[in-house]
Amino acid sequence: METSSHSTASPARTVRGRVYRLHRKPETSGEHGLPKASVREARFHESGVEGDFNRYRHEEKHDDPAMAILLLPRETLEELNREGWPVRPGDLGENVTTEGIPYAALSPGGRFRVGETVLEVSKACTPCDNLYLLPYVGPEKGPAFLKTTLGRRGWYARVVQGGTVREGDPILPVEDAGPG
Repeated sequence: METSSHSTASPARTVRGRVYRLHRKPETSGEHGLPKASVREARFHESGVEGDFNRYRHEEKHDDPAMAILLLPRETLEELNREGWPVRPGDLGENVTTEGIPYAALSPGGRFRVGETVLEVSKACTPCDNLYLLPYVGPEKGPAFLKTTLGRRGWYARVVQGGTVREGDPILPVEDAGPG
């Protein structure tokens, strides 16, 4: 549960959460990478989630390791639902739907132990036209949905230490992970 605090400590250092859902979608000819199906566990490595394919990251960003994993808080999905968008976990292409971590705590440079892995938040994900493909969006509602998800699409992270992540695993801040 999120609480308001005006502490000078970094939000990433004080939060604790868990993996609510994990998602991946294999490369499928003629399809984009969303929505992603839920899985109970996944292997994370430097290039991303094993068995997941992100066409944009691969073709446009040349497999940028800073974009290996996409994180999105369940609480953000709930906000979107309250605003009339029936977004479900995995719909926005995230690999990890987190729970208990405020969106703002996932800021660049923050490191988190997630299951056996260590992830470092690298940059915000910006909404793209692929979101128009969601059945409740489409071309007519697309521009409004992109505007709505601006600043709430999720955070990319690099994999500092690979390993297995399972649904329900804790997400804990890493004070000093040292060199990756």
